[in-house]
Amino acid sequence: MTPTITAFATSPDRGKGLARDMRVRWALEEVGQPYAVRLVSLAEMKQPPHLARHPFGQIPTYEEGDLILFESGAIVLRLAERHMGLLPDDAHARMRAISWMFAALNTVEPPIVERSMAWLFEREEPWYAQRMTVLEARVHQRLGELSRRLGEAPWLDGAFSAGDLMMASVLLRLGSSGLVDGYPNLAAFVARATARPAYQRAYAAQEAVFLQSQPAAGTASA
Repeated sequence: MTPTITAFATSPDRGKGLARDMRVRWALEEVGQPYAVRLVSLAEMKQPPHLARHPFGQIPTYEEGDLILFESGAIVLRLAERHMGLLPDDAHARMRAISWMFAALNTVEPPIVERSMAWLFEREEPWYAQRMTVLEARVHQRLGELSRRLGEAPWLDGAFSAGDLMMASVLLRLGSSGLVDGYPNLAAFVARATARPAYQRAYAAQEAVFLQSQPAAGTASA
């Protein structure tokens, strides 16, 4: 059965691989699972059909027969548990990989997202500079802790796993901030992850949606 995921019809990230459907696309590519995509607009995300799939009106969602899931972490975990390639066979290593998934989403991502939201929406406020100093200190704390734990290893715990996939996805949200560059081993970690063929295929698929949503060259806007 071919699962269906939802994604932005017009992604706010302009096809740069930051929307959270990218994590699901990447996992599907890693395990070699074909999938269909239902594109939804921002308006459609708040309508009853989509809210029945995702109570908070976000993306991605995942449909597999009568199973409907929301939250990228839950979807990636489902894929990792059902298909070989994203979780180790050893029971203890398997749980450690799942722990890294939770760490990416619950410990590392929140200060990164908070910083991003401040940059997007508070730059004109008088307190912005002081607030950004505090937010970036929190991000640096997590990056420093993660960097020390990774050390010179290529991946977080043995072979590449869903934990690495989620962590790399989170670190990519720092994008052009340059903050990850201050931690060479983390920058190399992200580079290794994004060089994987599965990531490249997922990125191309998400970018294609954005490119198809743009007016053809020379077309005047209404």
